Amino acid sequence: MLQPILWLVLAAIHATPALALFRPATLTTLYHIEPDSPLFLLMHHRAALFFAVFVACVWAAIMPEGRRLAVLLVGISMISFLVLYWSAGSPAPLRRIATVDLAGLPVLAGVAWLAFRP
Repeated sequence: MLQPILWLVLAAIHATPALALFRPATLTTLYHIEPDSPLFLLMHHRAALFFAVFVACVWAAIMPEGRRLAVLLVGISMISFLVLYWSAGSPAPLRRIATVDLAGLPVLAGVAWLAFRP
């Protein structure tokens, strides 16, 4: 019963950036990117990828056989962002995103351990 709850926590972490796929104005709120910026399209596409991560987390909460792949997908998303964030000198405007991802790492570690244990 614990695993589905942990997966839904990870889904919640990815819900807001995924919402930007359906509400592009969220990109301006979250990232201060105006619709006329060339980066807006790229960030809108990024929202689609976050939606995929969100769906994978919800799927893993329901379907145990999808959990290992979901661990890899979520892990790549969260860890790569944190590595890039720190490599870029921890830019202040992205601190909230990094903090949320960092807070989600113990949850990710828990579902990874549960998914890959013998």
